[in-house]
Amino acid sequence: MTELFALLSPAELAAAFGIALLAGTVKGLVGFAMPMIFISGLSMFLAPDLALAGLILPTLVTNGMQALRQGPGAALASIRKFRVFLLVGLVCLLLSAQMVRLLPQQALLLVIGLPVTVFACIQLMGKVFAISNPSPRSEAMVGGIAGLIGGVSGVWGPPTVAYLTALNTEKTEQIRVQGVIYGLGAVALLVAHVGSGVIRAETAPFSLALIVPAVAGMWIGGQLHDRIDQVLFRRATLVVLLIAGLNLLRRGLLM
Repeated sequence: MTELFALLSPAELAAAFGIALLAGTVKGLVGFAMPMIFISGLSMFLAPDLALAGLILPTLVTNGMQALRQGPGAALASIRKFRVFLLVGLVCLLLSAQMVRLLPQQALLLVIGLPVTVFACIQLMGKVFAISNPSPRSEAMVGGIAGLIGGVSGVWGPPTVAYLTALNTEKTEQIRVQGVIYGLGAVALLVAHVGSGVIRAETAPFSLALIVPAVAGMWIGGQLHDRIDQVLFRRATLVVLLIAGLNLLRRGLLM
């Protein structure tokens, strides 16, 4: 606790807990957007590297919960199904994470934010964009983009969700697949940012403390998720995806 108050005031810590609760609730409902909410919220009153450190351990724990909700067998099946996406995304995440303090983020945020926003808008207007026969090449391309921006910013959800939504993935499977993909990415992010110095003795207690409100939010969101049908789930996913895309554009334009 001493380490926490050395980094944050009581008011800042309370605000961080509220942001973690909200991030967990949204993630429990639609399966993603936790890093986006963490980064957007924490960056309003914390340094970017501390905000990034804060999201790493809660993201790791909640993704594990999400991936294993239907058991390890279902999670392993999802790993096999999306192995190309995972492998390419992992390599790109590890490479880009080491450039977090060197690589300009503005161009990356704009490049990914614009197509995600356009995709969500088109889908919400009733124009369905579907991928019926995904190829390893398309899977590798989306995985590479997700990993690249994830390593630099901690946010790798939007391109992944856009891809799964275009595949018209059933809601329970989509939540599980997202948990598997983001969970493995979160492990890579932790390893990468132990190496980059973002996670260290001074920042780890802060990230650890945010696990509790994030998990509580996941439970709340999970209860809501179980009560909605596939159509409402898809629309909720697209709304959150639109917000994510607009947020990426905001960050890219204001940097």
